[in-house]
Amino acid sequence: MVRPRRTYADLPVCQVGKGSLNWSPDGSWLACQLAPGGGERTRVLLVSPDGTRRREIAPGAAAVTLGSWSPGGRQLGVTVYPRGDVSDGQACLVDLRDGTSTVLAGGPAAKVCAISGDGRRVVVRLGRRGARTLELIDLRTGLRTDLLAGGEATVADARFGITGTQLFLHTDAGRERAALLAVTLRAGRPSLPYELAARADDDLDLVALDPAGARAALVWNVDGRSELELLDLRSGMVGPLAEPPGDVVTGAAFTRDGNALLLASEGPTVPPQLARIGLDPGRPSLEAVTVLPPTPPEHLWDALDALVGPTLHEFTGEDGLTLSGWLFRPRTALGATPTLIWLHGGPEAQERPTFQPLFQALVAEGVAVFAPNVRGSGGFGRSFSQADDHERRFVAITDVRAAVTFLAESGLADPARIGVAGRSYGGYLTLAAMTWFPELFRVGVDVCGIADFETFYAETEPWIAAAATTKYGDPERDRRLLRELSPIHHIDRVAAPLLVVHGAHDTNVPLGEAEQVVGALRERGASPGFLLFDDEGHEVRGTANRAAFVREVVRWVSGNLLEVDSQTA
Repeated sequence: MVRPRRTYADLPVCQVGKGSLNWSPDGSWLACQLAPGGGERTRVLLVSPDGTRRREIAPGAAAVTLGSWSPGGRQLGVTVYPRGDVSDGQACLVDLRDGTSTVLAGGPAAKVCAISGDGRRVVVRLGRRGARTLELIDLRTGLRTDLLAGGEATVADARFGITGTQLFLHTDAGRERAALLAVTLRAGRPSLPYELAARADDDLDLVALDPAGARAALVWNVDGRSELELLDLRSGMVGPLAEPPGDVVTGAAFTRDGNALLLASEGPTVPPQLARIGLDPGRPSLEAVTVLPPTPPEHLWDALDALVGPTLHEFTGEDGLTLSGWLFRPRTALGATPTLIWLHGGPEAQERPTFQPLFQALVAEGVAVFAPNVRGSGGFGRSFSQADDHERRFVAITDVRAAVTFLAESGLADPARIGVAGRSYGGYLTLAAMTWFPELFRVGVDVCGIADFETFYAETEPWIAAAATTKYGDPERDRRLLRELSPIHHIDRVAAPLLVVHGAHDTNVPLGEAEQVVGALRERGASPGFLLFDDEGHEVRGTANRAAFVREVVRWVSGNLLEVDSQTA
């Protein structure tokens, strides 16, 4: 493991919940997307480097999210969600010189992706989940052009080249895998997209352009792990880059002089960290850097050696579809082991070999963790990610049973001591699996999962509801389907002890989903656990809360999987 050189920096901003930070190109402002209480109603605050000046963007809106800066730092793209029952966000261009705001487009996921250097043209992303489009807008003439030629995309992002005559598109529109495409602008009109970098079996995760516009750093998703390449945009030549410290790269950016690439990465035994990759051909280098306190004590680096790395396993769905998952096993495990199946969120997210304190804590107690990518997961192509849409979700739920079958038949897990758990969509899958296949599980943990699609659509934020219809179904047109898919209507079938975890400020999957489950189980005489965080939203962010979450889940799971006595809900 590369140990970091430690640098301290105190940022003059409040705690970031569901947030992000983005420096203006001229260094005058730090744009902060903040989430008071950790909910979905984010706001955008501009802070000067010394902390003496602050400006809030659209303070009266229900929520505001960050888009992109203009190259000169004078304009900022944001998405503003008005108050009231409004499902469409407004992609806006804010001029920081006079404070004026121009509405460019509207939609449930509208976003300003890129602004040209002269400020004349803007690229806006539109569309619901799995059905994104990119639109080029000429602010002078009002001309709007669909850059993806009608092709809907799961991934859709864009940025202008240094001269403004070329657009780089990161998208999977019209193809199975996300790739890097380009569009040439002639007299302001775009050409058809043409391919710059693509792989038949790997998704392009991240793209970073150097300040000179001559190179692009590409981060590929190769069976869940990251692989780096450096693309010369002039010659088309591609070369490899040094491997990052962690298996998964979560962020990439060139330094301002273009002489190095900064990477954020993490792995099962590597906590999130920053690394600097020198790009001097004669002196390649890899140096770890951390920039935020607190720094862990030196002895903790030695403790990381005790962490366990996973192995990747393939298994087969009940209809023959190839699936896969990451298995974390105790170092001393022999034969069939008590095992928790962990289901990720999304459903378009992907289980990857990242730093997972919960998994490591369970393994340390003697419980293996199997984290599968059931159909609907990202990272395996568009067809796979759409394989659970609408009525196909019934088959996706059986993928959880297929995982149990694989673990038991391969001798990896004790079939009498298997649990299931997950967060967000994974929490929904946990409830679905425990109601569809109650005989398979000895324990369950539902973390902010949907219990009833009817109440979810009624209570979630309007823009989240609008964007979700392409994945789950329309709450009116598909009412019968959504009822059949809702675990709350079969909650009497839950047979194993269930721990329900939720944040009071969650307006993505509102708290009522958890309260329904807990209330229904208590009505039938069961004793579910209920861990409520009063100061969290859809994710558990606070350090003390994260520690409490891990402790309680480990206690609940190990207490039920490691005990030999029979357990009931």
